[in-house]
Amino acid sequence: MPRLHPARAAFYLLFTLSGFAGLIYESIWTHYLKLFLGHAAYAQSLVLVVFMGGMAAGSAVCSRISARLRNPLAGYALVEAIVGLCAIGLHEVFVGVTDWSYASLLPGLGSERLVLGAKLAISCLLILPQSVLLGATFPLMSAGLVRAHPAASGESVSMLYFTNSLGAAVGVLVGGFLLIDWVGLPGTLRTAGSINLALAAVVWLLARPMAAPALVARAGGEPRVALLLLAAAFLTGMASFIYEIGWIRMLSLVLGASTHSFELMLSTFILGLALGGYAVRRRVDAVASPERLIGWVQLAKGLLALLTLLVYDRSFELMAFLMTGLARNEAGYALFNLSGQAIAALVMLPATFCAGMTLPLLTGALLRRSSGERAIGQVYAANTLGAIAGVMLAVHIGLPGLGLKGTIVAGSLVDAGLGLALLYVFAAQRRALALAAAVSLALFLPIGAAFKLDVNKMTAGVFRHGDLESSRDAKILYEKDGKTATVHLAQYGSAISIRTNGKSDGSINMTGTEESDRGSDEITMVLTAAVPLALKPEAKSAAVIGIGTGLTTHTLLQSLALERVETVEIEAAMAEASRGFMPRNGATFLDPRSRILIDDAKTFFSSHNRRYDILISEPSNPWVSGVSSLFTREFYRRIRAHLNPGGMLVQWFQLYEIDVSLLASVMRALGEEFPHYVVYAPSDHDVLIIAGDAPPGAPQARIFEQPGVAKELWTVHLLSIGDLDARYLGNRATLEPLFASYGMPANSDYYPVLDLNAARHRFTERSATDVVALLNLGVPVLELLEPGFARRAANPLHKGAYSFERIENARQAAYARDFLLRRPPPPQGIPTPLQKDLEVVKLRLLECRDPRELDVWLHSLLRVAKLVNPSLPPDEARALWARVAGAGCLAALHEFQRQWVRLFQAVGTRDAPAMATLAAGLLETTPELSADGREFLLLAGLSGAVAAGRHEQALALWDRHVEEIPGAAAQPAFRLLRCHAGFTAEADCADAFRAYATN
Repeated sequence: MPRLHPARAAFYLLFTLSGFAGLIYESIWTHYLKLFLGHAAYAQSLVLVVFMGGMAAGSAVCSRISARLRNPLAGYALVEAIVGLCAIGLHEVFVGVTDWSYASLLPGLGSERLVLGAKLAISCLLILPQSVLLGATFPLMSAGLVRAHPAASGESVSMLYFTNSLGAAVGVLVGGFLLIDWVGLPGTLRTAGSINLALAAVVWLLARPMAAPALVARAGGEPRVALLLLAAAFLTGMASFIYEIGWIRMLSLVLGASTHSFELMLSTFILGLALGGYAVRRRVDAVASPERLIGWVQLAKGLLALLTLLVYDRSFELMAFLMTGLARNEAGYALFNLSGQAIAALVMLPATFCAGMTLPLLTGALLRRSSGERAIGQVYAANTLGAIAGVMLAVHIGLPGLGLKGTIVAGSLVDAGLGLALLYVFAAQRRALALAAAVSLALFLPIGAAFKLDVNKMTAGVFRHGDLESSRDAKILYEKDGKTATVHLAQYGSAISIRTNGKSDGSINMTGTEESDRGSDEITMVLTAAVPLALKPEAKSAAVIGIGTGLTTHTLLQSLALERVETVEIEAAMAEASRGFMPRNGATFLDPRSRILIDDAKTFFSSHNRRYDILISEPSNPWVSGVSSLFTREFYRRIRAHLNPGGMLVQWFQLYEIDVSLLASVMRALGEEFPHYVVYAPSDHDVLIIAGDAPPGAPQARIFEQPGVAKELWTVHLLSIGDLDARYLGNRATLEPLFASYGMPANSDYYPVLDLNAARHRFTERSATDVVALLNLGVPVLELLEPGFARRAANPLHKGAYSFERIENARQAAYARDFLLRRPPPPQGIPTPLQKDLEVVKLRLLECRDPRELDVWLHSLLRVAKLVNPSLPPDEARALWARVAGAGCLAALHEFQRQWVRLFQAVGTRDAPAMATLAAGLLETTPELSADGREFLLLAGLSGAVAAGRHEQALALWDRHVEEIPGAAAQPAFRLLRCHAGFTAEADCADAFRAYATN
């Protein structure tokens, strides 16, 4: 690197910070605009037009006025100061204006076009002025340094481009991975604003002695050449952003479509631009013909971009290799991100390196042709307008019309064609041009005509488990590169799965008839519709967010009471692909009451002043970028306005690849907007949260009087209303203390706890299934905490036991009851350890074969009690324990043995005071307890004391014995009971578990 003038080096450093702050603005402003305009393809295009259009306008205006400025650097300082001040106050202005819009302006407009126009106008007022100012920073800083160092104007522009882009590449990562986590979106904006204000002050001081005459355009220039070079700036910008859109979509199938993955890709893209600018810094002023060099660079850029298709095809194997070797912990996640950025670099860096050379070379060429310093703003504006065109073409024409491969090839043709055209105009040797054309043809023909992206790799979701083998034999029924996602429909044996960016969004078995053929996805989708119908069978209207397989909408339409069902889906290709599940989801597409609307959910509801009796939010997984905004406090506040009186929101939430703390964050967000909610578990791996202004009540058995709904429930082996009761976890009063114990802030649009952590939890394979496991504890904790909910018995055939642990436990408990009370039934599907325990209990205790001294039966009885007490209705448990208590040898047992039997009997009959007394006594008087026995006693004692209203006794039990059980304070069951015992305020409960809270 050449020796730099101290002042110029200082400006390069300052412009690095400007790039750092500028990319934070781009990221955060885009996030804010998407919160208002939505995430649909057309909305994202509007965001682009507002932000990048403003930057292009700022550059264009600057190209006209910079020559009239006595000191462009002073102007730069003023611009940075204004941008910084706007950033510091933007959040409050944005929240105030958008809240007013949602509450007062948009509902009264009526027309979708008027709503969209109003949103665009408000977005322009909020962001456009700052975007225009931001677009002026590069031309102003460049003009200042070019005036100060006219002999090295090209080097100055190159170094400014390099340092600004380098700062931007770092800003993406620091903002996305650190700042938003520390201070939220508002704090991140204010941090960037503070940087701008500091920059403005320093630049103002440095700029005062640097006034110099402007470099003005001189007569005798070549206007046609200037126009050609500006056209080249436009076309190279267009091609670069066609690549960016294509590469990000492609790599999202390898790295995952999380926000952090996008940040890694964007950072890599910008880093390539920075390195290209740095590499060409000396050549700009020294090369004999910069126009000719631009031609060669453009040709290389186009051919390297074309070759990325071959590199991309191998990136799946590389990710699979990495996933098999990375530990699923925090260190492994850091390495996963670093490896992901390395993969992105393999694909992006060669072409973006060339792209980074073009803007400095184009600017230098125009400066050398006496275009004056206005050339700086003109090139920057043309390049930015080209970027806008590239994104619009890629999103709206390229991806849906040409597909991923076709889009990249089209961009490559633009670059290669531009390079050959420039070489034709400026190259002296035609032989070199002919050779370049021949090489281009030799690459484009085989890759364009013969090479195909491996669809089976693209559907594998390699970023989750590193598995490519299971997808190799899949039959691809549908493939489409949509405007917002790449969608596939893949058949695996008799099951069909719909996949978005490589991730499954639901599967249905199309031919199976046996119990084991109904997967958890299918059961969950049916119950997502059936549970609210059972709670509100008189519902007249419903809406569904996210079509998925279409089975939820189909199940809703089986209700004869519903008059309309509207399904809002952001990606048209998803709606097309879901037709592949017909006839299983036929009503979704054939019933006249059904409407499918392609739009972003937030945008749809804000622009349609409609209300519903049932509103189901069933989006994709929350780690997918943009999806977490459907789990925020602000979303729940606005969606509540679209419910009829007595209406209910149904929120699906996964429990796999996530932990309880993030569920707690979502529950707090929902609880701040809805006074009542209940939670059901359609499977052992996810939950349904039903929220409203009034308590939802119990499911009504008359739902089975609706023939269509009953048929769907029977198909997934729910035969009675008791099968729905079996999935009931609890209401707000029961469960809120558990969620409060984690001390998590509410998930918010502006403090996106879920978005920041969900991808990490996916990688580290966290689980929140312990929440559903509360149904399967050895003590019926949830029943004791909420005795008002009368659970009806599950179907006596125990159909569906294969898919839900509580039903399976009920089946085994029924077998145990019959074994001990009646003639033993055939042990079909009964675990061997349970069979042995039952035989020991019957032999030693019920048949009185030395139970006093040979008390191994007590350990067996403990395990049997933990199974039967929560799983049998109290009347059946009472009969069972009456038989045990009536054993002829019970009186001859040791007192502690009789105490255990009495405790088991108290738990089975839900005698809370007796549970509390007996468990506390055994904990105090039994010195040698197994870990299993001690945990059971503390659980039974806490449950009994809390249920009996003896909170002080419960707290005393907790304080005395919790340390004796390793990990107890991390278990949801103990957290729930501890906070019920001392739940006076949310903060009190969180403080008790501060050391265990997950952040």
